[in-house]
Amino acid sequence: MESETGAAGASNGPVVVPAGTLIEPSMALALNMHSSPGVYALLLGAGISIASGVKTGWGVVEDLVGKVAAVRDPDDPGARAAAMADPEKWWEAHCGEPLGYSALLGSVAPGPASRQAMLAGYFEPAEGDEAGAKGPTAAHRAIAQLVTRGSIRVILTTNFDRLTERALQEAGISPQVVHRPEQFDAMQPLAHSQVTVIKLHGDYADLEQRNTVDELEAYPQAQQRVLERVLDEYGLIVCGWSADWDAALVRAVEGTRSRRYPMFWSQYGSLGSAARRLTARHGAAVIEGMDADELFTGLVRRVEALDHLSVAPVTRDVAVIQLKRALADPVRRIELSDLVSQAVGQVVDGGTPHRRPVVSPPATWADTFAAHVRGYRADSDTLLHLLANGIYHDDGTHDRLWLRAVERLVRMREVTPGRYDECLERLRHLPALLATWTIGVAAVLSHREELLASIATRPQWAYPSSGRTPEGPAWYLNPAHVIETQGLHDMHRAENGNRLPYPQSNWLKDTLREPFQLVEPSDTAYQEACARFEFLISMTAMDTDLEFRANPWAGEFLLHATWGWDNTGLAGSVAKELSDTWPLLQAGAFGGSLERAQAAHAALVAWRSPNQRHR
Repeated sequence: MESETGAAGASNGPVVVPAGTLIEPSMALALNMHSSPGVYALLLGAGISIASGVKTGWGVVEDLVGKVAAVRDPDDPGARAAAMADPEKWWEAHCGEPLGYSALLGSVAPGPASRQAMLAGYFEPAEGDEAGAKGPTAAHRAIAQLVTRGSIRVILTTNFDRLTERALQEAGISPQVVHRPEQFDAMQPLAHSQVTVIKLHGDYADLEQRNTVDELEAYPQAQQRVLERVLDEYGLIVCGWSADWDAALVRAVEGTRSRRYPMFWSQYGSLGSAARRLTARHGAAVIEGMDADELFTGLVRRVEALDHLSVAPVTRDVAVIQLKRALADPVRRIELSDLVSQAVGQVVDGGTPHRRPVVSPPATWADTFAAHVRGYRADSDTLLHLLANGIYHDDGTHDRLWLRAVERLVRMREVTPGRYDECLERLRHLPALLATWTIGVAAVLSHREELLASIATRPQWAYPSSGRTPEGPAWYLNPAHVIETQGLHDMHRAENGNRLPYPQSNWLKDTLREPFQLVEPSDTAYQEACARFEFLISMTAMDTDLEFRANPWAGEFLLHATWGWDNTGLAGSVAKELSDTWPLLQAGAFGGSLERAQAAHAALVAWRSPNQRHR
């Protein structure tokens, strides 16, 4: 029987490269994943979370038993260490029963609230922790990127923590998470979920966790059936799992029938006896000497490099024609994805610090700034035409594709080695801003404003190593943050030579008019759509508890001619629309709260009026 994932019916078969042949296993993995997206499942163990500082499930048990020993014999300074040396033996000797997660938690924290509070300290960031502590690692975030692009749709994990789920949610993905025995029979079919996270040993807050040797001996029947199906129908990528303790999981992997797709096993150190037996039995390609961060970030880079080779370069106008033909044809879904991916790749390749230096002598800074702005716009031209036409004619089927394009552009602004000019460095987000603006205006023109809820809030991003909490594009892509005002004044003025009141807004509307010519021939309608988009994303930007972050995307919509005297124009029109059925609320903007949307509207009105930021 073929898998319901459609893996067996993929148009391109897997590029099977056995271990020990001409290329490294990590390269073979990238080739296989790129040629057969969605047919590989991940099996993640404790090794993937080490860099986050989160304890393993057994580490939590050891620590709790040590604490029980310490309070049982407070006068013995060695009691804790002795108990942690052999927790199972100590617990049975002093408590009269085998050590189990449920019994242990029931003893130390009998109530749900106290149990949650005690466990949260092991798995969730606490006040005083270093920035990034107990948070998703580079590996978790790279996995989220692979899920976003459709490369991974099933994740098996033995970990109790929620780092995988958090990384997916930060990337704007709502995973199906299954961690309790009764959930397996009721779960959504794997083919119908963007990604399913199966927590084989439970979640840290579950009393039904499996942790000790006895608890790991067997799985409930419903869970066993789902596990066997995944192992039979998907290729497997193993990372961070030693296979030393999980008897039920070892048996399941060992008993898997002949595989449709190969197995890849990543191991930083030496393989244990069980792992050696499993890799030998399945002819697995063993990837040695890489930790989880190196494996998955490298995999993302290699798969994206293959994207650039998938489609021969085409002209802008031909690309738009191909896009329109592919939009309504499900059979051409991959062709459409490759078309957009290639256009994004052209932007990313042109935006490297080598091509667009982030330092400049003061004497030539203005020329460098202007050249970068024009260069980023030229590099993005094909992509912007694809987005304007694609979103306008799409019915929502391909929204993930448009959002993934923005996510790749956002990642252009990585840590820059050495010295850099802050204004030129921030300009590296200009392609992401251009794409976001284009998507937003196209959504307004096509009456699909629910899409604004997504582009305003994801992907979440914070400058690497800044220690700041990731935020949505409504904040970090604010045009005033991305494009330096003085530099834009020098290169973009009114026809009479005067400075424009809102240089970023004016430039964006002018430079993006051309991609919308086929979509909206009317200049007036285009200007109105731009104003409405600016108003709505500004409302989103005002939806924050931090006053210093509450800054609208200032533009001509703030003028009386558009805003209306006494809020009778655009401001009044939007105010009348606010209800529980407002499309943005239905799509999750403002947390789905009408009260928050109304408060954001009031904050935007207050920002404009008392400070007289209008003319």
